[in-house]
Order: sequence, then structure tokens, then C-alpha cells
Amino acid sequence: MSKNKQKQSVSPEQEIGLTLDDLVKRGARQVIQQAIETELAELLSNCANVTMLHGKRAVVRNGYLPEREVLTGAGPIQVKVPKVRDRSGSGIKFNSNIVPPYIRKSPRVSAALPWLYLKGISTGDMGEALRVLLGDDAKGLSANVVSRLKAQWADEHEAWNRRDLSLSRYVYWWADGIHTGLRSEHSDGQCLLVIVGVTPDGRKERVAIGDGYRESKESWKEVLLDLKRRGLQAGPLLAVGDGAMGFWAAIEEVFPETLHQRCWFHKMGNVLNALPKSQHGRAKADMQAIWMAATRDEAHAACAKFVEHYKGKYPKATEKIEKDSDSLLAFYDFPAEHWQHIRTTNPIESTFATVRHRTTRTRNCVSRATFLGLAFKLIEEAEKSWRKIRGADKIELLLKGIPFKDGEPVQDDLPVQQKLAA
Repeated sequence: MSKNKQKQSVSPEQEIGLTLDDLVKRGARQVIQQAIETELAELLSNCANVTMLHGKRAVVRNGYLPEREVLTGAGPIQVKVPKVRDRSGSGIKFNSNIVPPYIRKSPRVSAALPWLYLKGISTGDMGEALRVLLGDDAKGLSANVVSRLKAQWADEHEAWNRRDLSLSRYVYWWADGIHTGLRSEHSDGQCLLVIVGVTPDGRKERVAIGDGYRESKESWKEVLLDLKRRGLQAGPLLAVGDGAMGFWAAIEEVFPETLHQRCWFHKMGNVLNALPKSQHGRAKADMQAIWMAATRDEAHAACAKFVEHYKGKYPKATEKIEKDSDSLLAFYDFPAEHWQHIRTTNPIESTFATVRHRTTRTRNCVSRATFLGLAFKLIEEAEKSWRKIRGADKIELLLKGIPFKDGEPVQDDLPVQQKLAA
């Protein structure tokens, strides 16, 4: 047994009295050291054919670099990285992929810093939070780390916001705005404007992350025109949003071919606000009967029944349904498999819940770049858990121009329809 292995071996008696954390750290150190030694053995094997004039190997072990501490998910671990000597003068060096030169924190710990901040841990509490997770020996995690990250996020958003969109195409958009309450240098409140889209293969992705004033038409129009300036040829087939936005007026000007679908979740909330609480239970069921109907005709019948029942006593409630009936039922002209995605803005609302939480915790005045960079990173993190929409195979039919009625494709006159789509 080598001296190195003798030093690493520990008798059962020596482990008596050690805590679980101590045992985990000891095991982690042994695993890391073994993995580094395996990396070195692979390098030496690959360089075995590099020899000196007298036939001896040119690349050989040459001791270790000074031991250094690396902060990992198991806490701080002491690591020794071996060195090699290249006697041929060709400059061969050993750099571990597991513990690269100068690394002081594992990628997982580095990733935890923005995660903790985005989840609501303040900059000043970052070190304390990581000490709880990693032990009292966690070092080098000052507030400056998060400050640098926020500057980096702002740069990443700016670069992303300049990307070329000439090859991009979207089937659906969800659009929404969030009033954060954050103060910037130039205003007392900032409104975040976000569009999430569905691509031809059914994936959800960020389309736009901008800011504006109170979701006004001009603010949304600037966001949409910027997409057009960067090459976006057409808007989506259908856009989904609530009714309190300037978005509808803006998209009517910029992408007039796009159909409109009002969010049923927001509409139900608006209607219930116009009804006494004693009516909420039945009204919810009656409205659900509208948007859960199997066909547009059945939905219209359920809508007429709702209006007949409530109009006499609560005309303001029924007016909210009547005036938007067409845009509330636009989803019937799209595949039934997609209905659960396009009847509401829920796909974007769940993302905004994270944004609201973080921006609620950020009460101080922030710059516009910091505000947008923070939102960009939050939504980027959320995007990692997004899934494709159901029935993604039906998108091809939509893009070919085949119409849908009550969720089913209508292909009675297929050659004519394809000609029109072309």
C-alpha cells in the first residue's frame, strides 16, 4: 500500500466520536482525491508514448501543489492536486477538471448564490444563509459577490435583448405585466412587461422582457416594435392576456393578424368582484360551464344562461362577459389539446409569482438595468422547468393553415386551404 493511501485510510476506532457531517466531509475528500488521481492516471496513460532519447517517459508525476480548501455542498474540503513534470519541454501540464486551477467554490455552491438571492435572501444575509447550509467554515461569501452577480445579470439581459429574431416564429404568446413597486432613478414604480411564447416544436421560451409605465399602449408598442426591428417577421397565431392592458391596442397595430384570447382566470376574478360573496359559488360553476363546454355552440348557450340568470340583479357582472365573449372563446379555433394552455395566462402567472416575491424583498432604489437583469435571471431560472405544451404535433397543422373548429381540424377543402396558407 502506498504512503498516500496509508495516510487516507482510517481505522474504525478513529471514526468513533465523529459527527455525521465530519464523516460526510471525510468521505467527500477521499472521493474527490481518488477522482483527481484517476484524472492524472489517464493523462499519464495518454502521454505514455512521449519518451526521452533513452526511452524513459517524458511526462512523470512531480509531487503535489500546496493543499487548498474548496467550498463544496458538503462544506469546506481540503484538496491536494498532483503535478506532473514534462522533461521533453513540450509544455504538458496537469489541470484537473474536477478542481480547476484557482477554484475556491464548487459550481454547485456558486450556483447557490444567485438561487438564494432570487429566492429572497438579502445580500447582507447571504453569508449567514450559506454558513447554515455549509457550516461555520464557509468563507469568501460577502455581499460584494451578489453585487457583482447583479451587474453580470444586467449585461446578460442586454445581450439577450439584442439577439436576432429573423428565424424565430411563434404559435402562441402569453403576455402580462407586473407592477413591482420598485423605485428607480427616474420613477416611483416600474412595470415589468413579459412575453412568453410557444415555438413550432411546442417549447415555451422567453420572447421579451422589458419595462414600461402602467402597461400602457405605448410601452407595449415599444416592446413589440423592438421585436420587429430585430427581425421577427410575424406575430403569433394567438395571444393570451388579461383585459387591463394596453397590450391589445398595441398588438392590433403591430401584428394585426394575431387573434386575441382573454384570460379566463382574470375574467372570472373581475366578474366575481361585481357580485356579492353569496353568489360566488354558483357563479364560479356557471362560468366554468362556459369555458369547459365541448363546443363553441355549447359555450354560447352556457354564456346566455349565465347572462339570463344574473343580468337582472347584477348587470355589471354580465356586461363583463358579454363585451368580451368573442375573445373569451377564441380558443375553440385551436387544437383541443392546447385549450388548457391557452384559456388562461397561468403559464406566465406562475413565473411572475417568483418575480413578485424577489422584488417585494428588494425595497431599495434600483437602476433600470439592475431591475431588468434581475427579472431576466428570475425568468431564466423558471424557464428551466417549463415543459412542452400538450399536443405539440398539432402545431404543424396550424402552421399549414388548416383551420380548427371546436378543437378538431377541418380538412374538407385541404388543397384550397394549403394554397391560402402559402
